[in-house]
Amino acid sequence: MSATEAVAPVIEKASWRPMIALFCAQILMSFNVAALPVSLGGMVDDFGVPPTTVSTAIVMYGIAVAALVMVGAKLGQRVGWVLIFRIVIGLFAVAEVMMIFAPTVGWVIGAQALAGASAAIIVPALVALIAENYRGTQQATAIGSLGSARAISGFSAFFIGGALGTLVGWRPVFAILVVLAVVVFILSFSLRSDRGDSSVKIDVVGAILIGLGIVLLTLGFNNLNAWGIIEARPDAPFDILGLSPAIVFIVVGIVLGQAFFLWTRRRTKTGRVPLIALSVLRSSRERSAVYAMFIIVLLEAAINFTIPLYTQIVQGRTPFDTSLAMIPFNLTVFVTAMLVVRFYRRFSPRTIGVFSFILTTAALAWLSLVVTNNWETLPTILGLIVFGIGQGALVTLVFNVLVTASPKELAGDVGSVRGTTQNLASAVGTAIAGALLVTILGLNVGQAVIAHPKLPESLTSQVDLDNVNFVSNDRLRDVLAQTDASPAQVDAAVQINEQARLDALRLGLLMLGAVSALAIIPAARLPRYRSHEIPDPSPAAD
Repeated sequence: MSATEAVAPVIEKASWRPMIALFCAQILMSFNVAALPVSLGGMVDDFGVPPTTVSTAIVMYGIAVAALVMVGAKLGQRVGWVLIFRIVIGLFAVAEVMMIFAPTVGWVIGAQALAGASAAIIVPALVALIAENYRGTQQATAIGSLGSARAISGFSAFFIGGALGTLVGWRPVFAILVVLAVVVFILSFSLRSDRGDSSVKIDVVGAILIGLGIVLLTLGFNNLNAWGIIEARPDAPFDILGLSPAIVFIVVGIVLGQAFFLWTRRRTKTGRVPLIALSVLRSSRERSAVYAMFIIVLLEAAINFTIPLYTQIVQGRTPFDTSLAMIPFNLTVFVTAMLVVRFYRRFSPRTIGVFSFILTTAALAWLSLVVTNNWETLPTILGLIVFGIGQGALVTLVFNVLVTASPKELAGDVGSVRGTTQNLASAVGTAIAGALLVTILGLNVGQAVIAHPKLPESLTSQVDLDNVNFVSNDRLRDVLAQTDASPAQVDAAVQINEQARLDALRLGLLMLGAVSALAIIPAARLPRYRSHEIPDPSPAAD
């Protein structure tokens, strides 16, 4: 009997109590990230700084996680997963205390840098501790619960943060996280894990290459709109022969990433321990799982950017209204991530992956046809639900493929791959959605203004059409009130703005659907085996 045909032995079920600690730890990280945008307005009022300064804290958290997660995996292997898990949960609590008592926005940015550095160890620790404490179907269910925790944290942060921010202020939101961190620390004593291995060395050169590469990639993608996609904009901090620093950062980041893989292969051949074991990506199946994870998280980030953009900026609604608009999507992701494991015995990852990407493609294409300037129509809600089903299934599925394909000793490395992929994909997805929608909007507005008989050149010359962005109708009327536009011309401009926004949204969703359709290719290379046919990934089996 071949390894792929071997049937996994019956394993006695473990207690779910350790998983409660890991589930709450995932909520701790996800809630912190989701609470930051909700608290944006309160921080701006408290500290008297522009929103862009406060948003630096959000970027800082993501950069710290993505840049340090591989180092975090090695630290966990060296120190021991349970011990280091408790240490970083304590540091995360310190970061939230800094948020509560922050006297300046600098403290907020520093607190999120500390939270991100802590999360860089928590992310691989979650995977390693799941691999240590659970096997088989229980392991798949535990992995699915991490996706559910992310979803439930998203809309609960909007609800709780919106309510507290309105009634009390933004600081009590982070007090909740201090309490949750204490709970996770207490529950961590139910976890079991092997002791650390002091012989594990940390590849400093590899850490610098991948850390700097990811920082540059994240900064580049996050600033495509502000600094320019190709040409440097006036807001760019510098330019290189007229090129935007964003595109320069992206290119250099890619080069450093390639240098990291070359260095890692060379280090592995000489018998030294690399920063990450490339054996977790040894076959096309595992690489396809990473590609699929990157694309689905990218699409999720694009949707999470687009809905708040239209509800808060275009429609002028509150964060609480945004959370209501997100409920169909987040609730569906939450339920699907938990239930999809029930299909693992009947269908292979390849079948589920291809079907799920077909669902997300169909949902995005449907939304591009039926969406209006109101997100609360039934056809739009149905489209979000279908997309949520595909997204929830895929995030759990591809993560499970990576975990089951590697021995438990490499679970931390799998966790670092997950953390790097998700954080980078989230930054890329948000940036692409923003750049794509703004670019399409600018083209639509420019063409419509030129063709409209009621908007003469003498009027359009008073408005900067080179920096078109998403604005509400009220804001547009305020801008036009400072020109010599007549009431009829103002109405015409508002009508153009509404139609241009809607056309940009529809075309943007259709292009995201095309990206989803392309993802069917890597999904078709996922493993064919079902859960009871999973080959033994241990070194002995190799």
